[in-house]
Amino acid sequence: MTTGIPQSVPLDPEEEIHAELERCFIDEYLKRKGCTSKGLNKLPEAEVHQIMSEASTYASGKLAEIESREHTRQNIKGLGHNEVF
Repeated sequence: MTTGIPQSVPLDPEEEIHAELERCFIDEYLKRKGCTSKGLNKLPEAEVHQIMSEASTYASGKLAEIESREHTRQNIKGLGHNEVF
C-alpha cells in the first residue's frame, strides 16, 4: 500500500551540502519578503506558488554563483580540469 508520500532518497555528502545551501537561500529569500516557510500556508495557493518560484530562482542563481567562483578558484590554482579561455 502506498501513502502518496515520496520516499526519501539518501544523498551523497556533496548533494546534501548542495541541498542544505539551497534551503538556506530559499529561507533567506523568504525572510527578505517578510515570510517564513511555515507562514506560507496562510497565503493563497497562487501567491505561495509565485513566491516559491521566485525563491527557487534566487537560490539557483546563488548556487550557480558559488559553483562559478569555485570553478574559477580551481582554475587559478591550476587544479581545474578545464582550461580557462
